[in-house]
Amino acid sequence: MKLYNEDCLDTMARMEDNFIDLTVTSPPYDNLRTYNGYSFDFESIAKELYRVTKEGGVVVWIVGDATIKGSETGTSFKQALFLKECGFRLNDTMIYQKANFIPLTHKRYEQEFEYMFVFSKEKPKSFNPLMIDCIHAGKTIKRSRKTNEIGIGLRETQTSLKTKDKKQKGNVWKYNTGGYNTANHVAQFPEQLANDHIISWSNENDIVYDPFMGSGTTAKMAILNNRNWIGSEMSSEYCDIAEKRIKETQQRLF
Repeated sequence: MKLYNEDCLDTMARMEDNFIDLTVTSPPYDNLRTYNGYSFDFESIAKELYRVTKEGGVVVWIVGDATIKGSETGTSFKQALFLKECGFRLNDTMIYQKANFIPLTHKRYEQEFEYMFVFSKEKPKSFNPLMIDCIHAGKTIKRSRKTNEIGIGLRETQTSLKTKDKKQKGNVWKYNTGGYNTANHVAQFPEQLANDHIISWSNENDIVYDPFMGSGTTAKMAILNNRNWIGSEMSSEYCDIAEKRIKETQQRLF
């Protein structure tokens, strides 16, 4: 488990083929996030991610679009399509909804979400779905069915179905975007978001990677869920922040 202060292409170049179980990351996009002036070679990174991901492994790619001269760039879709060209399956197009988005003034509805593209290398080997309470948990629902039987005519039958207590969560996940960013990072995503993806797409002792580690949220939640982790981050400033958070998390556990 280590954080490398370098370009993620350098980190992945040292990895064997089929090495990573799960990648959870939010790359810089459309100059919305300056990351101290660092840029990245998306296409090369996408190809390397496919190479180092295990068969059955998953990449969670969290991204949005800038609006330039009144038009959204569509970068998110372009990246998703290229990742498919690399060989990934687009397992799910999920939504990260921001519960308390910042209101601005535009001639359109305000942007309150980012995409969470879930790619897999063949069929995902791990899926541990999050469960939520059913609204009508424990209630019995009666259903009627009419059939037209030969020699009998129209016949109505009734069945009773007891509602389950839990059901699988949908693919729109809502999180507060304020209050959790204590790491002084320009684009830290919610810890619970990283936690939920790590639980969903990996198992204990799997390797979780973040090629744009930033302030260390993916590493922190991997540690708390007993996963191994690797991170890459170009900015030494963000590496210092991440190392501090990782150390504090490890000290609390051990």
